[in-house]
Amino acid sequence: MNSLREWVIVIDDIERGSAVPLYQQLETILRARIDSGEWAPSQRIPSENELNRIYGLSRMTVRGVLNKLTSEGVLTRAPGKGTYVAPADKISAVSPAYRGIREQLEVRGYAITTKLISLTEQVAPEPVREGLGLADGEEVVAITRLRLVDGEPLSVHRSFVPARLAPGLGDLDVVGEQLCVVLEDTFGLAMHDVAENLEAVAAGSTDAEHLHLGKGQPVLQLTDVISDAGGLAFEYSTIVFRGDRMRLRFDYSRV
Repeated sequence: MNSLREWVIVIDDIERGSAVPLYQQLETILRARIDSGEWAPSQRIPSENELNRIYGLSRMTVRGVLNKLTSEGVLTRAPGKGTYVAPADKISAVSPAYRGIREQLEVRGYAITTKLISLTEQVAPEPVREGLGLADGEEVVAITRLRLVDGEPLSVHRSFVPARLAPGLGDLDVVGEQLCVVLEDTFGLAMHDVAENLEAVAAGSTDAEHLHLGKGQPVLQLTDVISDAGGLAFEYSTIVFRGDRMRLRFDYSRV
């Protein structure tokens, strides 16, 4: 890893008499270091304090540039570890409505680890109740899992299944087995239709901690309501992906 001294020798390009704002000059310099390959994908870059000293700029100026590049996916931050150049290639997958994310990535040789964060039976939150058409006070089995790819967190999965449709679900293996397989094989709940919504949102504190992000950093949130062939909605799920590591592809064929 380059030392601070090496960075000081290489970087000395701020022109204080220029009409170009200092923050814009700094952004140009950092992008050039990345685009040239001097700072490689996944490499840690100088800290905010180090950049302050190197360039003689205010902390607010440096922080603003780092925040901008992070929000654009050029950089990524790991709390307590530092700021890194984003990986060169995002993981690309089709929507899990077509094929499970875990299955897609395992076939391509990624090492996938799933950790159970929580599994409870609770009254359905309002969005879940509305999405599944449940009665007031009806309970669901709420499952939260963290998925890691090659040891690094990729996504947080939250699934809600009406408790009356899947009695005993909490006693089954929903980590070693894909939930969709468990629901179909054990309870006869087979996916037929999916209503899907994808949006960019700011990471909340809980998801940020799980995904090793800073609170408020952009993430991709995919929300699915899954129904069987008879129109019975049996699963409401949200998946929060690290936007700097994941790309979802949607392919459609006209029939």
